[in-house]
Amino acid sequence: MPPKYKRILLKLGGESLSGKGQTGIDPASIAYLADEIQAVKQHGVEIAIVIGGGNFWRGNDPYAQSIDRATADYMGMLGTMMNALALQDALEKRGIYTRVQSAIEMRAIAEPYIRRRAMRHLEKGRVVIFGAGTGNPFFTTDTAGALRAKEIDADVMMKVTKVDGVYDKDPLKYPDAKKFASISYNQAIMMEHVRVIDNTALSLCMDNDLPIIVFDFFKPRSVERAGMGEPIGTLITK
Repeated sequence: MPPKYKRILLKLGGESLSGKGQTGIDPASIAYLADEIQAVKQHGVEIAIVIGGGNFWRGNDPYAQSIDRATADYMGMLGTMMNALALQDALEKRGIYTRVQSAIEMRAIAEPYIRRRAMRHLEKGRVVIFGAGTGNPFFTTDTAGALRAKEIDADVMMKVTKVDGVYDKDPLKYPDAKKFASISYNQAIMMEHVRVIDNTALSLCMDNDLPIIVFDFFKPRSVERAGMGEPIGTLITK
């Protein structure tokens, strides 16, 4: 069966490289992540990735909040680049050609972000990892994911979280939480108490009719199943 999506943008949090509740980079977690990407790649799906840096630096940590906001955001961008290089290494060890592009110029370790070059890499079957967010402070990597997804004409943005979709309340705290199979962009924006993706990213996707799938990365073959069109997680559309 052919995949439902030809080109996907996978939005990964930094925690996906460190394991649940950990910091830094965990070899087992990054190997698992590379295997998940390889599983969907074998179906001919073109894959671009935007990765966060929360396993190294989080803007809501007390120390981060004591630093000038723009400076703290730039520090977070450096964390995303470390994750991008680690993921590139894991993928290439599996024979998957990979390119890292950075929104902040770092010639020695990554290409500068150039939209048409990124699209050409995808057409040639390479995985492209976008690091350093949008290159601007005050924007999250969720927003970077939505922006890059539209720039490269991705069919869908896949947002990986710690839970298997969007709920009416925190399922980690409330056993009776109700999961949504699908919701609208406006509904997701209104759900301030269960924020799974920031409003700027949601608004960008809504304005450009880009569907979002929210699912739990730690369920085996979840990326492959989502790419093939199986109804997993929560679909956010108009």
